[in-house]
Amino acid sequence: MHSFRSFLRTGHGPTLFAAFLYFSFSCCIWVLNGAMAPFISETFDLSPAQKGLMLSVPIIAGALMRFPLGLLSQYIGRKNATLVEMALILVAMLFGTFIVDSFSDLLAMGVLLGIAGASFGVALSLGSGSFPPRHKGLAMGLVGAGNVGTAVSVLVAPPLAQWLGWQAVYAVAAAAILVPMLVMIFFAQEPPDVDSHASLREHIACLFESDGWAFSLIYGVTFGGFIGLTTFLPSYYHDQFGVSKVQAGQLTMLAAFMGAAVRVLGGWISDRWGGVNTLTWVLVIVGAGLTLAGFSSGSLAATTLLLIVCFAALGAGNGALFQLVPLRWPASTAVAGSMIGEIGALGGGLVPNAMGLSKQYLGSYAWGFVLFAALSFTMLGVMRVMQIRWTRTWAEKGGRAKGAATLSALANLARPATHETRAFVPGRGPVAAGDQGSAAPH
Repeated sequence: MHSFRSFLRTGHGPTLFAAFLYFSFSCCIWVLNGAMAPFISETFDLSPAQKGLMLSVPIIAGALMRFPLGLLSQYIGRKNATLVEMALILVAMLFGTFIVDSFSDLLAMGVLLGIAGASFGVALSLGSGSFPPRHKGLAMGLVGAGNVGTAVSVLVAPPLAQWLGWQAVYAVAAAAILVPMLVMIFFAQEPPDVDSHASLREHIACLFESDGWAFSLIYGVTFGGFIGLTTFLPSYYHDQFGVSKVQAGQLTMLAAFMGAAVRVLGGWISDRWGGVNTLTWVLVIVGAGLTLAGFSSGSLAATTLLLIVCFAALGAGNGALFQLVPLRWPASTAVAGSMIGEIGALGGGLVPNAMGLSKQYLGSYAWGFVLFAALSFTMLGVMRVMQIRWTRTWAEKGGRAKGAATLSALANLARPATHETRAFVPGRGPVAAGDQGSAAPH
């Protein structure tokens, strides 16, 4: 407890809490259609492929909206960007309450739910922005634990839908989003870790680097798997095992809660053991676990246990990857995180579609699980190749944070001496000593 209080004193605790709450509510709303999918499917008599499409639209829309929101946050501030987004979520919930009346309306609602899914990069940067580099992994892990909102959604939405009707759940969500809005207004403050005068090219530099794409693809497995499976599992449990709609949500909650909770542990472990080391085990466990889950569809207990293990690994992987992001892009964490989140979250849109198509055309959900397991092993190979260069430049062995003295020594060894003193800054390379303030965290 003492060490946690010491951690909080190094940054701004109220902002960390406000970011966590904002992200939790956003995640809860983002997966609402997935949580209520058995009810919605019954209303519109959807085929497996239609279910997959309905469930993938919010994920894809949220992914595509992440980078624009992250970019907006660089110009109006992260706190203001969260308030703009939550106001739009409120409007979206009113659309769901009063307008949705057909499958096409449902797809439009999926796009609007994507507004909530755009919150990720800004939430993590806002919450961790006032903390020093050595604690950013833990700070991001704590904010990222807002993924628990997905577990709350699949637990609470089905009983509400059964009691009030599924469209009335959107109205409840509209009222609920007012809570994080008020907390954000009165308790959060804008972190001082980004130079607002940095150029657009500096902010989006990660778009032109192989590291940015590698991180995005790995995140497509870790977070994409988490959000995609959370969205699809209520339908999977209901269809595959014949459990009730409410029980399907409860079983999904067990896995989703595990993934959200372990995200904090993933960030903490990565600060000490290294993000690369952590991700190596994560990808192995996910690949093996999903393969086994795909072929254990005859046993509800075995499937649930395997999925809980997989979700724990996915949650740890999310925390581990975002321990590495501020090390690689310390001056543009918000935009880098949003870009990685945008491209990576697209992997989540693959899961419901793959599952629905597998069931409709191959007669089983198993091949959807196997496809995502194969992607996990592929990303493991990519990361193990690229980490050789990472640990020679901006990270220590295993993916731990480098000390400033180590970075300066690497820069001096890598470049010939000049009359101008230069330092190495991750994400920018060598810069003049007097110019470091525009690149490094304050």
